[in-house]
Amino acid sequence: MKEMFPILLFHLIFLALFGQLNASWAEDKLLNPSKLEMFVDELPDMPRIHGYGIVDGSPKPKLLTIGMFSKKWKFHRDLPATTVFAYGASRRTATVPGPTIEALQGVDTYVKWQNHLPSKHILPWDPTIPTAIPATKKGVPTVVHLHGGLHEPASDGNSNSWFTARFEEKGPTWSRRIYHYNNNQQPGNLWYHDHAMGLTRVNLLAGLIGAYIIRHPDVEGPLKLPYGDEFDRPLVVFDRSFRVDGSLYMNSTGNNPSIHPQWQPEYFGDAIIVNGKAWPKMVVRRRKYRFRIINASNARFFRFFFSNGLEFIHVAADSAYLGKPVVSNETLVAPSEIVDVVVDFSKSKTDEAILENDAAYPYPSGDPVNESNGKVMKFIIKKEREVDTWRVPKRLIKYPSPDLSSVSQTRYIAMYEYAIDDEPTHLYLNGKPYEAPATETPKAGTSEIWNVINLTEDNHPLHIHLGLFKVLDQTELEDDKEEFKDCMLKKNDAIKCQISKYARGKKIEVAAHERGWKNVYKMTNGSVTQILVKFSYIHSNTSYSFDPTGEPGYVYHCHILDHEDNAMMRPLKVIK
Repeated sequence: MKEMFPILLFHLIFLALFGQLNASWAEDKLLNPSKLEMFVDELPDMPRIHGYGIVDGSPKPKLLTIGMFSKKWKFHRDLPATTVFAYGASRRTATVPGPTIEALQGVDTYVKWQNHLPSKHILPWDPTIPTAIPATKKGVPTVVHLHGGLHEPASDGNSNSWFTARFEEKGPTWSRRIYHYNNNQQPGNLWYHDHAMGLTRVNLLAGLIGAYIIRHPDVEGPLKLPYGDEFDRPLVVFDRSFRVDGSLYMNSTGNNPSIHPQWQPEYFGDAIIVNGKAWPKMVVRRRKYRFRIINASNARFFRFFFSNGLEFIHVAADSAYLGKPVVSNETLVAPSEIVDVVVDFSKSKTDEAILENDAAYPYPSGDPVNESNGKVMKFIIKKEREVDTWRVPKRLIKYPSPDLSSVSQTRYIAMYEYAIDDEPTHLYLNGKPYEAPATETPKAGTSEIWNVINLTEDNHPLHIHLGLFKVLDQTELEDDKEEFKDCMLKKNDAIKCQISKYARGKKIEVAAHERGWKNVYKMTNGSVTQILVKFSYIHSNTSYSFDPTGEPGYVYHCHILDHEDNAMMRPLKVIK
């Protein structure tokens, strides 16, 4: 232990010099969430801004200017205001989450993302994992990724395209101040968030998240789904912990401090936040509402259900509509997944309905939920019944089925966790760090089959930038999977390790509402998940309207942010 002390001391001095150690370490200054009364704050509807303009009655491309600001934010009526990082047109109007951007299919949106953040972060971060660190050690690096967006590489928010305030320092792949989103993909739900190398988990925890919706009135209008600001609501859900002074709490000491002084494998907060308020309430009428639910947590899975038995009518998943609605009593949502559901409050036999959660954390074999993180929000249902003009049709939007005969390549993607004394130190995809040259190089306009092998104990939500995919099969590895795992750790080759011999276990059913096109899926631990990945538009079967082969390319990664940062992310290079 003595020989480790100088290393640890160096790390602590480094963090202290650059303002990353918060003086309020003491656990006794943590807020007990039971001290906050639930369901006292109204659910906010975040500001909505159009990503298009109207000229002579027709929609035209628009330039938005959205900044990142440090400001105070009230998460709860009885909690002191919290210092956060927030998106908005100005510091005064910035919110957590940021404004909901509403775009139209086929109409370009341009966004000038501006960094107005201070020289020091409000949360602890760890310089021993791959991290964006400005040469001057001043300024919080940020870069914005539009999650689920299909657009040119230079506007994708590459982790090394970060920049600090006033663009004083820029990452090695930075190339432009204005991002171009052409919105030529299918209508659906997206969200934007920070993606800076090694800082994604702390920048999102600080508040840098927001919803983005692509609409197509001619296609969606005839469906007669709930529409309008009152009946069509994004719900951005995440978890946070606070100190008694209202400040955000993130552990400043790593689980393996001799290796990483701050990094921990997962962050879990005590309070559940929806649209910037802890356990809010919403008054609803006895009719149908549409909720676009985004899990913006760092690591927490949610299994949502209603206290009074109300059902979820799934109409879309992630950024694409389903072919037909799917009804369920509960829905499991991983970090960064989106479930788009209709809830019919006219079916309620009570005047209140609490949206609850019972997903263990870490998922699937972690701690059970408690009173604080098992409650999400309350709906207060008006007694009066009324005529409901909204409906859920039997058919929604059907996209062309994937053609398996046209698959150009089959790949094997393995998920590894590395540990010392049973404490994780880092995670890799295919046993390679992010800096290693790209090995996934799909051709533009083609489809591939990826077999994702999860050799860890966690369920990992895999997100692929640019590529949309369908889950074809999920199979448990046989009981002697340790033999296969040992082989993979030595050879890192699924074929040489005879994966076909081990992937013969029980089939894991893919939920009906997740059988459509996805951009994130839950890779069950100890299993092989086969997905068909499409590198072209799903609604038209045509090539992209931009060149996807440019620099700096794309990435794929686990969307548990603590894993992504260290370093469960790999480059994805599309070729001609």
